[in-house]
Amino acid sequence: MVDVIVVGAGPAGVMLAAELRLHGVRVVVLEKEAEPPKFVRALGMHSRTMEVLDQRGMLEPFLAEGSTHPVGGFFAGIARPAPERLDTSHPYVLGLPQPITDRLLAEHAVQAGAEIRRGCEVVGLSQDDEGVTVSLADGGELRARYLVGCDGGRSTVRKALGVAFPGEPARREVLLGEMEATADPAEIAALVMEIRKTQLWFGVGPAGNGRFRVVVPAAGVVEDREARTPTLEEVKHQLREYAGTDFGVHSPVWLSRFGDATRQAEHYRVGRVLLAGDAAHVHPPLGGQGLNLGIQDAFNLGWKLAAEVNGWAPEGLLDTYEAERHPVADAVLDNVRAQAVVMSPDPDGRAMRRLLTELMAFEEVNKLLLEKVLALDIRYDFGDGHPLLGRRMRDVALKGGRLYELMHQGRGLLVDQNGRLSAEGWADRVDHVVDVSEDLDVPAALLRPDGHVVWAGEDQRELDEHLARWFGAART
Repeated sequence: MVDVIVVGAGPAGVMLAAELRLHGVRVVVLEKEAEPPKFVRALGMHSRTMEVLDQRGMLEPFLAEGSTHPVGGFFAGIARPAPERLDTSHPYVLGLPQPITDRLLAEHAVQAGAEIRRGCEVVGLSQDDEGVTVSLADGGELRARYLVGCDGGRSTVRKALGVAFPGEPARREVLLGEMEATADPAEIAALVMEIRKTQLWFGVGPAGNGRFRVVVPAAGVVEDREARTPTLEEVKHQLREYAGTDFGVHSPVWLSRFGDATRQAEHYRVGRVLLAGDAAHVHPPLGGQGLNLGIQDAFNLGWKLAAEVNGWAPEGLLDTYEAERHPVADAVLDNVRAQAVVMSPDPDGRAMRRLLTELMAFEEVNKLLLEKVLALDIRYDFGDGHPLLGRRMRDVALKGGRLYELMHQGRGLLVDQNGRLSAEGWADRVDHVVDVSEDLDVPAALLRPDGHVVWAGEDQRELDEHLARWFGAART
């Protein structure tokens, strides 16, 4: 028996495995595909995801492989400059094709001690009071204390649990791929700019190495997407339909398709089995939120599941994963639905787009909409209290260094500016740092391992209550 089985080696599953290993949890990742996918679903990372990686000391390799871009225009593609006062040290988007993200996350997880088994398909599961048993396609079985399904929108784990996946089915699909083209790049860019005045689901742009990334609406919805990869001729036909030319595209490196289905799992936990990433929620890629949402799910869940495995979790801690992340995904689905309406080519959609473009000229409106996409607006419901309560703490400067440099081990953190408090009974789970910051306007703040503030103040009795609530009983 291992401690945790993670089903699915995408960004959410591998990030979760790395977080669990940080706390010594024995974890095995089972992935049905023998090789990592070559197609590029996601093109980059948002501010909050970069903060997450920074909090674990993982960010530098991603920055080295990627390129930074302004965040303006990320809500429904409306061209507005980035707000000046985004509450983050990473006020940009990191351009990074998903295969590179997958590789860097997997390298980190394996280095941390996670085992990733490829070509290992889960076909069923059962659970009891002691653990979960998975059935494998090769006839074998594997048992763990807990299991997390990170196996995508058609999740085998979710279906085996019988968890409902309500929402809207796909009403349109888009073909995409990476290929070469014989047309002049300047001519391609000029024509694409003209087409995108009315067709925002269309795009042909440089993908590097002399190739182009092509995105074009499909002729209709295919019932079984997994059984039918689009052909080059299908892509060329749709390009001619929308652009009057196929740009001479040829030699595709990969081809794929995606739909605009929008669904969310009714529950994220059933007993010892949990769901994260696309297994818990699917939506169109408007604003590029999917990969980021999954990594952030894993970041919320990892330390809580590790606490349960390691025996110090206070009662109900693991249930806060669903309580916190289900509303977050629900809000993402809402903003994606809204973006889809604004991007529609029909008269109603164009009218909404003109109105929203006017409203986003106001700095606060622009900031509010972008913070939704970048996951900077999240505030978990921890009850009444200081305005910081429930929010993630940005990377503030301390006299002794940066805040995020103190969070690499995935422990709780008490930042104490006066040095009059103590977390001695929780020293095995919480680091106590006496330091000052011009950016911190409270005497002290208690942060969870995911960087969200659970208490702010200066009263020791209040602090002890919140330490016990989030980190279990004190040890003497």
